[in-house]
Amino acid sequence: MTVTVLIRYAIDPFKRDAFETYSRNWLSIIPRCGGGLLGYFLPHEGTNNVAWALITCDSLAAYEAYRARIKADPEGKANFEFARKERFILAEERTFLQQVAA
Repeated sequence: MTVTVLIRYAIDPFKRDAFETYSRNWLSIIPRCGGGLLGYFLPHEGTNNVAWALITCDSLAAYEAYRARIKADPEGKANFEFARKERFILAEERTFLQQVAA
């Protein structure tokens, strides 16, 4: 069963550019570490402090293995450290979704 992880970020709207850099960094790291990246989405109109990411994995076990790889990856570690240092992510929520199929 494929699962999709929806990550909802509360971001500092004054640091949107830093979050965009963080998001762009993941575009190559996530697929290399085994995640199916559907994309990162930044605020455009309306609410200016919420962003999202959608990542797919073949199962919850595959997601856990992907998370272990991304935390061990040198570029992944550097991107997590960038977010920690710059403090543009105020909160993060993960929801695990299953697609409705015919």
